Amino acid sequence: ALKKILGSLDYLEYLDSYRYPLAGEFSFRVDVINDIRIPSDWGLEIGVLSEVKRNFSTNRLCQVDIADCYDHKHQNLSVDDAQAGLSKMSIDISKGIFRKLATNGVVFSTETFRSIKATYYRIALDFIETYRNDATINGLVLDIHNEEKAVELFAENVLKAGLHFLDNPMETPFIPSWNRVQSAVPDIFASLCAAVDDDYREFA
Repeated sequence: ALKKILGSLDYLEYLDSYRYPLAGEFSFRVDVINDIRIPSDWGLEIGVLSEVKRNFSTNRLCQVDIADCYDHKHQNLSVDDAQAGLSKMSIDISKGIFRKLATNGVVFSTETFRSIKATYYRIALDFIETYRNDATINGLVLDIHNEEKAVELFAENVLKAGLHFLDNPMETPFIPSWNRVQSAVPDIFASLCAAVDDDYREFA
């Protein structure tokens, strides 16, 4: 939907290159973490991917399968509570993407977000039909009603996230980078090591 409205931007192509950008597992060298500003909400995965793209060449980034079988933690849809479950996740993730696009020069307006919402809704409904056909071929049943309820919620949340972004231009949902923490508290690492040693002595 974003590509259709905004065009084929480098950042969108980058996110689209990942098979599962919301996987939630990352591994990187210690020096990488120093200058990364990690979001403190459910935009964590998108935020980390955005930060490493900003700081490093993409030929230093890759995705891997960590297991043959993976049991993913599932969240409730939370239709009636925008501060919980998949509802909150969808809002936070959308805000994270909008913020990053804005730093790349994309100018948003209420009309833009309405168009993104409408486009997402239509595309998502088409995907549900595709998945229903796949399920039928494989002898499975897809709950069309609940799938469309989820799509309706996510479409609404895309607009909510966009309006929140417009109404709160000074919002800074990032955890300070380690470089900033060390600048503010020069002995932070020594203090952390001491705390770990104290815990070890107390609980070992």
